[in-house]
Amino acid sequence: MFSTEEKKQYNRHFILDSIGIEGQSKLKNSKVLVVGAGGLGCPILQYLAAAGVGTIGIIDNDTVDQSNLQRQILFTIDDIGKTKATAAADRLKRLNPYIKFNTYISFLSSENALEIFPEYDIIVDGSDNFQTRYLTNDAAVLTNRPLVFGAIFKFEGQVSVFNYKNGPTYRCLFPEPPSANSIPNCSDVGVLGVLPGIIGCLQANETIKIICELGDVLSGKLLSMNALNLQQNILKFPKNPTIEIKELIDYDIFCGIEKNPSLEISADELTEKLKKESITLVDVRKLMERENFNIGGEHIPLHQIQQQFEFFSDKQDIILYCQVGQRSLLAAKMLLEKYPNKNIQSLQGGIEAWRRSQ
Repeated sequence: MFSTEEKKQYNRHFILDSIGIEGQSKLKNSKVLVVGAGGLGCPILQYLAAAGVGTIGIIDNDTVDQSNLQRQILFTIDDIGKTKATAAADRLKRLNPYIKFNTYISFLSSENALEIFPEYDIIVDGSDNFQTRYLTNDAAVLTNRPLVFGAIFKFEGQVSVFNYKNGPTYRCLFPEPPSANSIPNCSDVGVLGVLPGIIGCLQANETIKIICELGDVLSGKLLSMNALNLQQNILKFPKNPTIEIKELIDYDIFCGIEKNPSLEISADELTEKLKKESITLVDVRKLMERENFNIGGEHIPLHQIQQQFEFFSDKQDIILYCQVGQRSLLAAKMLLEKYPNKNIQSLQGGIEAWRRSQ
């Protein structure tokens, strides 16, 4: 079953009593899908590949940006602009040439989740937004797949395993999402570079435990960790028998994300406007973010928008931008309340979408 080179590759597992040939065979025959190849996805993928998981799926439609390199350890300067799923698979093939990689250059959606999930034994969530977390959970339940969950915020992280042997799910712990834009993502508030490495490794650990049937799986338990003081807590939670998941839904609407095309402008549309029209472009990010990279215009940080209302009094066509489009959308709504007759829009996807479009 194992070639001479594979025996060398997995030697430390072969001589480990709890894994041995039997456990390594389980790893080789297993199929794991990792949702997202970013901060969490990189360490998850690296350690699952190193462990010898036979088939690894990677789904991500994002491209590598220089700001990713602070924590997304599979990528280098040479990967900037490449799709993350492809760049990650290329790197991992050099780490372990004895396993198979399937790449999906798309974001997980209600349209593709139920087609992709049945091809794998375990789903590992490395996403960074609530829409994808609820979608991943519901699709895992509908396809009867265990889901290894991880989340990070600034200096804190969480890990759990959902739907393991019909155990509690993400919805048992979080029945309802937080209000839209109430919890900013890493692009807005930052994250300690090593934190996704720690949490991602814990997710890889849970995945290997499930495959090899080792230890006590974090089912019905949420591990929370603070990287600043290394304090860890485990919250136990039961399965909620009243929760029924019958189909996939529109998770943007479920998470309170408004779909208002009139308030947003795409990166391509903005490019054309800048060529032909006179507009007022405003960067609502922090000064350090602006100094790192910007597309011009005025600089009025989000927290100063209300104090600077007078600046916009004689402006008619206003486009605001930030890193990923959340803060600028909030600023646009604030300005529209003050000036309902002006043409005010937010750059959809922010600077990250702009850079991908160029």
